[in-house]
Amino acid sequence: MLRPWLELARISNLPTVWTNVTAAWLLAGGAWLPVNAQLGWLLLAGSLLYTGGMILNDAADVQHDREQRKERPIPSGKVSLAAAWTVGLGMMLSGGLIGFLFTSASVPIIGALMLAILFYDLYHKPWPGAVWVMGACRVLLFCMAGSAVIPLLLDAQRTVLACPGYPQTLAMLAHMPPGVWIMGLTLGSYIVGLTMVARMEARGAVTIPLRALFAKGLLYAPALVALYFWLSRANWRLIPLLADFTPLAPLPFILIFIAMVFHATRLMRRGGPAIGRAVGILLAGIAVVDALAVMQVSLSLACGFVLTAPLLRLWQRWIAAT
Repeated sequence: MLRPWLELARISNLPTVWTNVTAAWLLAGGAWLPVNAQLGWLLLAGSLLYTGGMILNDAADVQHDREQRKERPIPSGKVSLAAAWTVGLGMMLSGGLIGFLFTSASVPIIGALMLAILFYDLYHKPWPGAVWVMGACRVLLFCMAGSAVIPLLLDAQRTVLACPGYPQTLAMLAHMPPGVWIMGLTLGSYIVGLTMVARMEARGAVTIPLRALFAKGLLYAPALVALYFWLSRANWRLIPLLADFTPLAPLPFILIFIAMVFHATRLMRRGGPAIGRAVGILLAGIAVVDALAVMQVSLSLACGFVLTAPLLRLWQRWIAAT
């Protein structure tokens, strides 16, 4: 009875929500240890929003699945359509309320995230441009977690949050470190590129070369952004002065990510079941994208995120990621 619900929720992707939230929290200046209660609430809120959104995705696609994917939980009768709508909406509302009541996250960002999830669920089949909305969902999740840190930091500094002529929320967002916005947008770009490449390969149709190049460029965007931050911020003088090679530590993370994307895109070209395996690799790679973001703050945690990716691939063998 539980397995159909786990399949509806694409539960094997859920840990990527946790890495998203944690990476944004740290980039915004939040402390990893001791663990702040708000981080726990943000993880729960993000989990409920993601899980509810995935369940609603199947509920909205029921007619298509009855024709093309009869093995899915709703068409097969394992989960009723009414139950899927009820549970999915309940989780979405619960996630939004938790974010609103128990965290300092920006209320407009929470609301925008909920609307983006619902919009994608309802319109991703008829509207090709919905891939951008899917990317926006991850950007908003990232920024929701980052925005929750700002009031805590300002309170600790006893700084009054005020910008003349701007509402309180906009003033709070103005204090968010640029790294949160940049890495959030980079994550969103990766998600858009992943979806575009998968759709192109699955259709097997002739694709405009420039469009294919653009989609693959989005997949490699996290590596390019991480490379820029690494090269511009590393203390290179440590190498010749002290023979300290610590500045080179981020390089393996970038190379791992590039190798992962290269392998997945080559695998996709085989078509058929290989496309699903490649998409699974790229979805697990979201944790590596977060590693590229968090390596600016904690190399040890970045290692943990990278090691999460192969564990997610193992989990995908039990519950499909797509």
